[in-house]
Amino acid sequence: MADYPTHLSVDDARQFILDHCSRRRMPAESVLLQSAHRRILCHDVVAPRDLPCFANSAMDGFALRASDLPAVGERRLRIVGTRLAGDANVVSTEIGECVRITTGAPMPAGADTVVIKERVVVEGDSIIIRAGEKIGAHVRPAGEDVRAGELMLRRGQRVRATRIGVLASIGLASIEVFARPKISIFTTGDELVMPGTQCGRAQIHNSNGFSLAAMLASSAYISNPSTDPENGMPFRHLRDDRSLMRSALLEAAEACDVIITSGGVSAGEADYLPGLVAELGTIHFWKVRMRPGMPFLFGEVGKALVFCLPGNPVSTIATFLCLVGPALAALQGAANAIPAARHARLTVAIEKNHDRTEFLRAACDFRNDGVLWVTPMKAQGSAMLRGLIDADSLIVVAEGSRCMQAGDVVQILPLPDVS
Repeated sequence: MADYPTHLSVDDARQFILDHCSRRRMPAESVLLQSAHRRILCHDVVAPRDLPCFANSAMDGFALRASDLPAVGERRLRIVGTRLAGDANVVSTEIGECVRITTGAPMPAGADTVVIKERVVVEGDSIIIRAGEKIGAHVRPAGEDVRAGELMLRRGQRVRATRIGVLASIGLASIEVFARPKISIFTTGDELVMPGTQCGRAQIHNSNGFSLAAMLASSAYISNPSTDPENGMPFRHLRDDRSLMRSALLEAAEACDVIITSGGVSAGEADYLPGLVAELGTIHFWKVRMRPGMPFLFGEVGKALVFCLPGNPVSTIATFLCLVGPALAALQGAANAIPAARHARLTVAIEKNHDRTEFLRAACDFRNDGVLWVTPMKAQGSAMLRGLIDADSLIVVAEGSRCMQAGDVVQILPLPDVS
């Protein structure tokens, strides 16, 4: 009997991986702000100063004292200067005076209100203001957005494009983030040949290497995988040769933090990976109660975490999204390694005749009722790629579910690159 767990539930397998990866978190590194997109913060970010750091005008117009606003009728004020954005010269207003001001310019001393230019009449060096203007209008107070010492972003949050702008606005040129793991991808199987090469009678083209590399590149948490120096591809293909696979695993374990393989992980005559991982390192668990993707293996060789994915193309994609993606997020300190659950209503009834969690390729659309609806693809075989062309998500059918009716709410897992 194996000395490691087998046939785990999807939830147990994922939690086991997340706990392990959290203990193996990548070290911190400092990156320039322009390189921080999609990285994970390893420290809280606290505002070093108020934002904005000075009171300024929110509109083009005239800055003045609120006491000069007429309650009825109109009033004439003398223009005593101009304040442009970026102008730090001393400008002040007295009673009966105003300053021409542009958006973002510091408020002059004494002024506390801005009247927009479209609501005044300019006559020479004076303006005429009519009653009805609001006291304090169109002024952004210092600290209106953020106060010095306020928590801006938390450890474990991802630096989205919009958050980069926030970090820049408080003057940060670099930030501390978790390092990205170095990843090696291996595809396996004598039956696979590269696209551009003519297939023999018993061969097919290698699709999994390209799918895995693309999912890694499009992931919010990880960088591109290492490139194979022999062919320039972002993955390496291995024949069904135990000695060759053994050498490749040992070499990658020395150079990488993570090894991802596709194929060779079931119980067939040429499925060498379970035995090799057990020989060279440790198997943490093998086989998950999911369809497609059951022969998934998680282990270690040397310093590298090893994720062995099934070779059927849809199995590779499903296990990556469900198990490997969250693992890599946890490895980089993501606070929420598991994406938030999304839900939609079924357009048709579905049934399953097994006790595993099933992942069905599907397409979503919003209808006139404003509700997100999801339709499973007709062809669901784990080796059938046609359904992925139009699919944008996977329907997650839990272990205990057997029959679901049209209109029932189901969980969906968006496919990569789906906006």
